[in-house]
Amino acid sequence: MTRLIIWRHARTEWNATDRVQGQTDVDLDEAGVAQAAGSAPRVAAFSPDLIVSSDLRRAARTAEALSAITGLEVDHDARLRERNYGPWQGLRLVEIEQRYPDEYGRWRAGVPLRDPGIETVDDLAKRATAVMRDVAERVGDGTAVVVTHGGTARVGCAGLLGWPPSALHTLGGLGNCHHADIRYTSTRGWQLRSYNAF
Repeated sequence: MTRLIIWRHARTEWNATDRVQGQTDVDLDEAGVAQAAGSAPRVAAFSPDLIVSSDLRRAARTAEALSAITGLEVDHDARLRERNYGPWQGLRLVEIEQRYPDEYGRWRAGVPLRDPGIETVDDLAKRATAVMRDVAERVGDGTAVVVTHGGTARVGCAGLLGWPPSALHTLGGLGNCHHADIRYTSTRGWQLRSYNAF
């Protein structure tokens, strides 16, 4: 059995103030550092064989908290970064709604955005699913912790499960330091065993 624990990074100040981070390299705030330290023992209880993290600081520092307990080195993969939100990055949600009302409405409704500066969900799904499959292949008959971001986690889980893009809206986002448990067996394929667990 292959098991992936897909773990969202701990809190940043931008999370706390509803500011879109995307691929901006925002670090954890004090609450986030404590959150990662408190959550890491629960994730370590899955006895991981491998830790792979986004290279953005908020994910990398969350992964470091797990590394300190398990003794495993953290591998970094830029494909695990959050969706690139282009001109929206750094803006609060209320500012996006004011400046880009039509696109904001499309985004909230789960309709593809038309702004060429924002990464499409299809492109995010391709890279998120590809990297998670690569991690699964690397860990083989074992457990890997994938430390990533809310959108990447959601879309990657859906991709592994074979869900069509139209079903993405049925899966909510992971909270900070929450995780999904997804497993692969040769008889059943990929199965979601838990989601948004803490």
